[in-house]
Amino acid sequence: MVATGKVIVALPVKNEEAVIRICLERLRAQTQKPDVILLLLNNCTDLTLRICTAAQRDAPDIRIENYELSGVDASAGEARRLALGHAMGLADGLVLTTDADALPDHTWIADNVAQINAGADVVCGMAEIDPADLHQLTDRLISADRRERSLLKIIDQITSSIDPDPADPWPRHQQNSGASIAMKSGFLHRIGGAPRVPSGEDRALIEKLRHVDARIRHAPHIKVIVSGRLEGRAAGGMAETIRRRLIKADEFLDEAIEPVVDVYRRAKARAALREVRDGQCSATLFAQDLLIRQDTLHRALDSPFFGAAWAEIERESPVLRRRRVPTSHLSRETRSAQILLQRIKNTRAVQQPKPRSVFGGFAVGHAP
Repeated sequence: MVATGKVIVALPVKNEEAVIRICLERLRAQTQKPDVILLLLNNCTDLTLRICTAAQRDAPDIRIENYELSGVDASAGEARRLALGHAMGLADGLVLTTDADALPDHTWIADNVAQINAGADVVCGMAEIDPADLHQLTDRLISADRRERSLLKIIDQITSSIDPDPADPWPRHQQNSGASIAMKSGFLHRIGGAPRVPSGEDRALIEKLRHVDARIRHAPHIKVIVSGRLEGRAAGGMAETIRRRLIKADEFLDEAIEPVVDVYRRAKARAALREVRDGQCSATLFAQDLLIRQDTLHRALDSPFFGAAWAEIERESPVLRRRRVPTSHLSRETRSAQILLQRIKNTRAVQQPKPRSVFGGFAVGHAP
C-alpha cells in the first residue's frame, strides 16, 4: 500500500474504441487496485464514450470526464493537464498517468508504489513498442533508434558519474514518457498542476517537478507496452515521429541529446552549483566561468530550490546554451562519449586535487 492517501490513475482518451477496453481491463487487474481510474475523454467521435460508460456500470472505480476541446486547447497536452488536474483534486495520495493504448504489467501500480515508499516523489517508467507492431518499422529506423538510445545511455552515465543524483542512482533510464509517470499529488499541487503545453507535456511536467526538487526516479524495471501505430491521436506524438522518420531521417537527433562536450560542461557546472550553495566553492569563480553576472547568481541562489536555481543559471549562461546534434554526427558523438566516459572512470581511480574552476582546469570549449 502507498504510505498515505489514495491511488488514482488518470489518462487522456481520444477515439480509442479499439484499445480502451483492454487498457481498462489491465488497470482493473492490477495486483494493487487503484482507488479511482479517471478517464478524460476529449473530442471523441467514435464508440469510446459508449465503451467506457458500459465499463463504468460494472466498475464503480471508473470515473469519466467528457470534454469538447477547441482551438489551441484541442491538444494532447491540454487533455493530459485536465486529467491530472481532476486527479489531484480528488484526494491526497499518488497520481499515476498512462496512455489509452498502453498495456501496463499487472504489477505496474504496485511497482510504482514501492518506489514511492522507498523515497521517490516521482517515478518514471519505460514505454516500449509492442513487438507485434515492429513489422511496420524498417530495419533502418530500428537500427537508428537503437544507436540513438545507446548514445543517450552513455551520456546519462557521464552525467551520473560527474553529478550523481542520490534519488536516481545508476542503473536508470532516460525516458520521461506520459505512458508511465507516478507522482505524489502534493508535488502536483506545489507546481500548480501540469504545464499548459500542446505537446511534449510529459517532458515539460518532469522539468517543472525538477524545479521544486522533487526526487525523481527513473526505474528501469517499470515498463508499459505501447502501440507502434502510425496514425496517432496527438500532433507531435510518437506515431507522428515514427511516420516522419519512416520517410526520411530527422535532421537532428532527439532534443535530449547534445554534443558530448556540452554534456560534460553542463554536468560539471551543475555539480559546482551544489558546492556554491553549500559554501564549498567560490561564487565569484563560478559566475566568471559561466559568464554570468554576480547579481544573476545571487538571484538564483535566493531560491529555496536547487532545481529552480539551476534553471535560472542555465537560462542566463551563454556557456550553457543548448545545441542540437545533427543525425549525421551520431557515430562521431558516440565515439566521443565512449572515450570521455572511460577517461572519467580512469580519473576517478586516481586521487585528484580539487580544481579551482568549474571545469576542472579545462578550457570552456573542450572536454577532457
